[in-house]
Amino acid sequence: METQAKTLLRLQDVCCGYGGAEVVHKVSFSVAEGEKLCILGANGCGKTTLLRAICGLLAYTGSITAQGTEVRGTRRRALARKIALMSQGAAADFDYTVYDTVLMGRYAHSRGLLGDIDAAGRDAAADCLRRCGLWELRDRLVTRLSGGQLQRVFLARTFAQDPAVILLDEPTSHLDLKYQLELVDLLRDWAARPGRAVVGVLHDISLALRLADTLVLMKEGRVLDHLPAGRLQPTQLQAVYGVDVASYMRQALGYFSP
Repeated sequence: METQAKTLLRLQDVCCGYGGAEVVHKVSFSVAEGEKLCILGANGCGKTTLLRAICGLLAYTGSITAQGTEVRGTRRRALARKIALMSQGAAADFDYTVYDTVLMGRYAHSRGLLGDIDAAGRDAAADCLRRCGLWELRDRLVTRLSGGQLQRVFLARTFAQDPAVILLDEPTSHLDLKYQLELVDLLRDWAARPGRAVVGVLHDISLALRLADTLVLMKEGRVLDHLPAGRLQPTQLQAVYGVDVASYMRQALGYFSP
C-alpha cells in the first residue's frame, strides 16, 4: 500500500514585501518529501522576495510552515535545521580553508554557547566534502579557488547543514555550463534521500527543467500556475515572460543542426 509523501514546506496566502510595499500577493503551495520545485518568472516578479520570507529573513503575513512549524518566531538555529538558503555569488572574504568553511554548516547542530562541533558533525562535513568532489582541496584557502570550486564549497556547506529543505536563489548564475550541470546533479542526488526537498529559483529555464519535477509560475507577485514540469506548455512560458521562449530555444538549438 502506497503512503502519501510527507509535506516538508507549506505556504498559505503568503504576502510580503519591502517598506510597506507588497511584492508577493497571497502565494500558496506545498512541497513534499523528495520534491524538487522550481519557481519561474521574470525579474521583479517576487521570486527572491518569497525565498527570503520562507527562510525567515523577511516579515510576511499568511502562514509558512517547515515540517509543521511556523517559520515566524522560530529561533534561528532551530530554523537552520529545517531550511537552508544557498544564494548566488556568495563572497569568500576571509582566509578560511575549504574544510573549515564546510564545517560552518554544522553549527546549526552544535551544542553549547561556543557551538562546539562533535565527531559526528566533523564526519558529516567530511562526507559532504567527498560528495562534492572537494576532499583533495580541503586544506586550500577558499580565497584561492575558482568560481566553480567556490560554489561547490558553498553547496557542501549547505549539505553539511542537513536541512529538510534547501532553497536556491540563482546559485548557478556565475558558473560555466559544466559547473551548472554538476551542481544541479548533486542537488538531485541530495533530494533523493529521505526527508529532503529542494525549492529553486533559476533564470535558466533549461536548467530549471533539468532539476525540477514541479514548477510554480509567477508573474507580478502572484502564482499563475503550479504544475508538473513535464506538463509545461510554451503558452504558459510566454504568459510569464512576455516573449515566445519556446521559439527562441528552438532557434538557439538550430545553430547545431547538420
